[in-house]
Amino acid sequence: MSRQDVVLPGVANARELGGYRIAGRRIKSGVLIRAASLGNAAPEALEALQKQYKVSALVDFRTSMEHNAMPDPVIPEAENIHLPPFEMEDMLSDVDPTLVERFCDPNLDRMSFFEVIYDGGIINDSFYEHFLLTASGKRAWQTFFKVLLAIEDGRAVLWHCTDGKDRTGCAAMLLLFALGADRDTVMRDYLLTNEFNADKLQAVRQKLAPLNWTKDKADGLLFISGGVFEIYMAKAIDTLIEEYGSVEAYLNEELGVGSAEREALRGKFLSEIIGSK
Repeated sequence: MSRQDVVLPGVANARELGGYRIAGRRIKSGVLIRAASLGNAAPEALEALQKQYKVSALVDFRTSMEHNAMPDPVIPEAENIHLPPFEMEDMLSDVDPTLVERFCDPNLDRMSFFEVIYDGGIINDSFYEHFLLTASGKRAWQTFFKVLLAIEDGRAVLWHCTDGKDRTGCAAMLLLFALGADRDTVMRDYLLTNEFNADKLQAVRQKLAPLNWTKDKADGLLFISGGVFEIYMAKAIDTLIEEYGSVEAYLNEELGVGSAEREALRGKFLSEIIGSK
């Protein structure tokens, strides 16, 4: 079990940022939780979120289509906040209309779904630009940070999407940089998804074994099946650096998270200096 593990039966890829070391301090445990969809959360998971973690905000980054198909559960004293960085029609706006028609087929299975998005060129290392550079994405992250800044001491925030790796991963990346984490810590947190989804990904690899697919296509299937690749997050970070000079500048210029807000976040979510006791 990873020290980042959060035990939430029925919830995949559930873990926290607590414990990561940042400039001689560390992120407090049990207050910043990231996960996949909560739609199948067991009753004991919801009880833990309410009583053990004292979650006061559930932030859902899924599209409206995903959110409406499986709404988040209601947890007493927790606010449900829907913040889609993009809607499905935005992602498909530049895709061949015949592929869009196939995508909208209600009988489309997961493999056929993959074929559609792969053929449409949606899966590539620029994937996260949809989340970070569009107006809808910036609005979602702006509100996410407002939620974080408003959280009372002793309360937790949980954010999620469907697989808890892409939109959720971008939110974690931005938050970690805002807290002062280095790039290695950000990447380590991102790549933990592969450990938390190891069984699922191994099953996909077994299905891929007899297929004569290119590595690019096989990696694409692993990606939409719950895996992550360093190049995706590296490209996202590098794009922000190229566009703004640094991730911190993006936070400041586009999200309103300047030095004062970053200091407030650090005061709220970082604990004592390590070794001070």
